[in-house]
Amino acid sequence: MNRRTFAHQVIGTAGILLAGKGVALAAAGKTRVYFGTYTGGKSDSKGIYMADFDPATGVLGTPELAVEADSPSFLEIHPSGKFVYAVGESRASVMAYAVLPDGKLKLINKASCKGQGACHVNIDKTGTVAVVANYGSGSVASFQIKPDGSLSEAVSFIQHEGTVADKKRQGGPHAHSANFSPDNRFVLVCDLGLDKVFSYKLDVTSGALAANGSGSVPPASGARHLVFSKSGKHVLVNNEITLTETVFAYDAESGKLTALETVSLLPKGEAFSSKYSTAETRMHPNGKWVYVSLRTHDTIARLDFDDATGKLTHVNNVSSGGKVPRNFNIDASGRWLLAAHQDSGNVVVFEIDQATGEIKPTGKEQHVGGGVCVRFLKLT
Repeated sequence: MNRRTFAHQVIGTAGILLAGKGVALAAAGKTRVYFGTYTGGKSDSKGIYMADFDPATGVLGTPELAVEADSPSFLEIHPSGKFVYAVGESRASVMAYAVLPDGKLKLINKASCKGQGACHVNIDKTGTVAVVANYGSGSVASFQIKPDGSLSEAVSFIQHEGTVADKKRQGGPHAHSANFSPDNRFVLVCDLGLDKVFSYKLDVTSGALAANGSGSVPPASGARHLVFSKSGKHVLVNNEITLTETVFAYDAESGKLTALETVSLLPKGEAFSSKYSTAETRMHPNGKWVYVSLRTHDTIARLDFDDATGKLTHVNNVSSGGKVPRNFNIDASGRWLLAAHQDSGNVVVFEIDQATGEIKPTGKEQHVGGGVCVRFLKLT
């Protein structure tokens, strides 16, 4: 058992015990799903939505409003299951919510992200540190999480600087996501504008970040989101602009990244088009299959991954079942994939073939206007 698996099991057990004291559990075998959304414009969303999900059948219940909020686009759930955190892009803030007995959310407090266009939030393994990536200003901020779930003011704020390959498309630094390393010692931050993945040392006690070098994707690629491999020896980054995926070797001791290869996410023989872009990267729990959503191309690319060598092989693209697939997620069993669509406002349920990794639509879907983030909360 590696350190990441052990940490997840310990935290998951603690979360269930804590939930039993303050959060009403759904029926046996149920999981709750929270959806982050964009509000306003053509979207009929009013905030964060929630729905029951049955991992035995793949049935997604009818979503209902968990809390009203202004474009709470990206979410993360606290390891205890007692709190949910969301970024508000238009307000440059991060919000902390308490999970009520019925699953609905109550605002605890909010904190300034110190930058513009907050687009991603993540929580460390201990549940004591939150990190936010600010797309608009190209910066990253970290916060302490207090025992009651509330957020401190930013304890770290780092403004990214560097050379921009394509000033017209990239413009400047654009921090797009932040991920904690499996051992919780480092934070990796993708910057779309600078074509870099920055490594930061994490002080869990204070919540502070310290610069620790960076790795680079090909120029003008636009590093967006990443995932660690099951072994923790590799990092896979999707590049929004070029529709590619870059594999890095990752040194857990130093937190350093070394680029190995970059592969296309388009179907074989299909010409590149700048009207398409990537959104999310997910790895199956077995560590062998990788999935990436392609916006406006309206597909999910599937790739095979060899964690021993770092070799990544594009297999195929499957229709996402809607328009502009953004964030998607795979449930803990590895059997189901839920894809949210920003423009068509539907969440599509796919079943994952456990022998091949192929995804097939189940015919089950629900409406979530402006859906852009999917988060599972296991209740039993």
